[in-house]
Amino acid sequence: MRAQYLMWDAQCGWNGAPDGAPDLVFYFASRASLADGTALKELRASFPHARLVGCSTGGHILGNEVLDHELAALALTFAHTPIRIAQVDAGAGEASHARGAALGAELAAPDLSAIYVLSDGLQVNGAQLVAGLVSHVGPKVTLAGGLASDGADFAETLVGADDDVRPGRIVAVGFYGPAIQITTGSAGGWDVFGPKRKVTRSRGNVLFELDGMPALALYERYLGPEAEGLPGSGLLFPLRIFDPNEPDHDIVRTILAIDRAAGSMTFAGDIPQDWTAQLMRGTHRNLVAGAAAAAAEAGAKASRPVEAALLVSCIGRRLLMGQRVADEIEAVGAALGEATPRAGFYSNGELAPHARSGFCELHNQTMTITTFAEAC
Repeated sequence: MRAQYLMWDAQCGWNGAPDGAPDLVFYFASRASLADGTALKELRASFPHARLVGCSTGGHILGNEVLDHELAALALTFAHTPIRIAQVDAGAGEASHARGAALGAELAAPDLSAIYVLSDGLQVNGAQLVAGLVSHVGPKVTLAGGLASDGADFAETLVGADDDVRPGRIVAVGFYGPAIQITTGSAGGWDVFGPKRKVTRSRGNVLFELDGMPALALYERYLGPEAEGLPGSGLLFPLRIFDPNEPDHDIVRTILAIDRAAGSMTFAGDIPQDWTAQLMRGTHRNLVAGAAAAAAEAGAKASRPVEAALLVSCIGRRLLMGQRVADEIEAVGAALGEATPRAGFYSNGELAPHARSGFCELHNQTMTITTFAEAC
């Protein structure tokens, strides 16, 4: 396997060319850059036979840098690993399970090793998308990926497959055979505050009531002046949710939309009724430590030297860390090795196995690392 990262800007075009002809190129860019189409056309011209998969971001990662205007790409060439790409339209959030099942049915095979997913970040219920995939490929196939972003705009996200980029799409890459080893790590670093409250009314990923009170009004009370910036400001104050019967198996959820008339909030994944919810906030130090822990987890699972890595970190983490956001990227590099090619993006949600259960779930506000290595 060979891996190399590339960068495109409007003045110089593509900087760097991988040895040989890559099989698969992951690319990440702003919504405006992808909508323009110039960079993608030049990428296709450079690699006419490669499969191209990418999405819009809230900032993209290349090595130890976080970029906004350029386009970042990771080109992968495999020696012994076939790949397949499946795609579906996202539909509405309630269709996410069926969409995931359709992707899983298309990619399922006895030698399927792993699936990497890039999904629309506003229309999809990520938890149900994962459940649908697992219903066809089973829990032993490694699942990872992320939900596309447009920063704090919450207007439109784009996902691309080969030469076509558009909103409302889910793309999944299947990796086949025993040669490929794909490992994951995911960690947050957020701290809880305020009382624990019971989810007394919810439907899928829409939360209506906590402790019998309108959820949005309660949330706005804690945010104070920050509430005027919802849903964007909600990225700084995610919810920790957990089944009271399994309090150590917690999941973090972040807001995608609000409905003031209904007093409700829509999250990137399910908010199960009768679960417990608690607000969270972060500090720079703890978030950087969480990124390092995610990289260490992914590296520890790998029995071969890591040859490349994809990083997906939540847009909320970037907004909180501001100009010091590169610190978490550098922490990942230190854990994986600076020579390891790394690319990725800031997302509306991350897909990775839970550290406790080992089963893939939708996470929010985490740094998620996916590593690649191929047997000779």
